Amino acid sequence: MGYEVTQLPVWRDNYAYLLLGEGVAAVVDAPEAAPVLAILEQRGQPLTHIFNTHHHFDHIGSNEELLARYPEAAVYGSVYDAEHERIPGLTRSLSDGESFAFAGVSCTVRDVPGHTLGHIAYVFADGRAFVGDTSFVGGCGRLFEGTAKQMDHALNEVLAGLGDDVLLYCAHEYTESNLRFALSVDGGNERLVAYADEARALREEGRPTVPSTVGLEKAINPFFRADAPALRAASGLPPGAARHEVLGALRSMKDSF
Repeated sequence: MGYEVTQLPVWRDNYAYLLLGEGVAAVVDAPEAAPVLAILEQRGQPLTHIFNTHHHFDHIGSNEELLARYPEAAVYGSVYDAEHERIPGLTRSLSDGESFAFAGVSCTVRDVPGHTLGHIAYVFADGRAFVGDTSFVGGCGRLFEGTAKQMDHALNEVLAGLGDDVLLYCAHEYTESNLRFALSVDGGNERLVAYADEARALREEGRPTVPSTVGLEKAINPFFRADAPALRAASGLPPGAARHEVLGALRSMKDSF
């Protein structure tokens, strides 16, 4: 069994994902329903699942319209967002480490707060992880509700521990702006410099830079590299600062970059 991933560019710079398997179809983080419905109708498949990583409208905006068309679809989200009633139509609340099967593939849910307190990632056993706004190519989400310590754990303990070949499917095409910041604080990183050229070429051809891999992010992403001497120096913090403090300082710099 298994499933195929269709990456849907939506709104200005969002990505939603449609996962199509035999007899099942899931959407991940779609802000609008029309492109999802178009593919489902073309393929003759009903929507069976909605996977939400967190409650922001550009991730849950399609839920109600999709459920109006497919009222039997199961809607997944985090326990935190369930408790705060932030996911429309939620039918299953998920805790860290909980697993389920989709299209015959096991998926383990991981709590990755920082961007929001209810943020989760869907980590599939086939080497794909849908990470919402926790990790971007060359960046990470703003700390709207969580702390730098939570984001550091999400990136450098949870996601970094998945294995270098795991594909990270994030929800935005922010790569070019993220890399401009990364180069400003880590310009001596040869892998980053080379990848910035690769990413620029992809975007000039109208191609996505997403998905990334865990290994690539560990090499180029300043928020996965907060322990690196160059990034500690760029943060302006004293040498003894904790890694999460460096990450927080870098994220604050990125906010106003």
